[in-house]
Amino acid sequence: MEKPLKIGVLALQGAFIEHLKIFSHLGVSAVEIRLPKQLDGLDGLVIPGGESTTIGKLAVMYNFMEPLIEFAAVNPVWGTCAGMIFMAKKVDLAQPLLGLMNITVRRNAFGRQVDSFQVNLNVSVLNDGETKPFPAVFIRAPEIVEVEKDAVVIAELSDGTVVAAQEGKWLVTAFHPELTDDYRFHCYFLSLPGGA
Repeated sequence: MEKPLKIGVLALQGAFIEHLKIFSHLGVSAVEIRLPKQLDGLDGLVIPGGESTTIGKLAVMYNFMEPLIEFAAVNPVWGTCAGMIFMAKKVDLAQPLLGLMNITVRRNAFGRQVDSFQVNLNVSVLNDGETKPFPAVFIRAPEIVEVEKDAVVIAELSDGTVVAAQEGKWLVTAFHPELTDDYRFHCYFLSLPGGA
């Protein structure tokens, strides 16, 4: 019998509670991660939305950078919004980065909080992704301006703006799937190949 999955949600700052609720609804054990030692035994990690500069500074302060990079070497990691920025190799402003994915990100590409919007996206990797659009919620969202090497685009806006990508077991979304009642992105993350 397979052991049940245990997913961590980095809880240094940002919208981590919403992710925990969805995983719980899906019957998956999910825990808040505030210290590097809590990464032990996890099958995957979500880095949530929030303020990417703050998340980066706190990760440095709590000596999280190396443990996160080591964890990501063998486990699935998903960054939403600020988490996507934190996982990128390159960003338009200097800040601490994990530098995991071969993407270049531009922060706050869609304006301020008042410019938040929702749009339906076709995401072929999701269950029924071509026929049932995903309701993507954008709040002070970044965009992916360059995808290189093994990273692949999995969602873009109608104008071609790239808003989600994947590189092996790493996933990033510029939007907030945790703010919808559509759990397909969380299910997709759970399907990514696990540890060593």
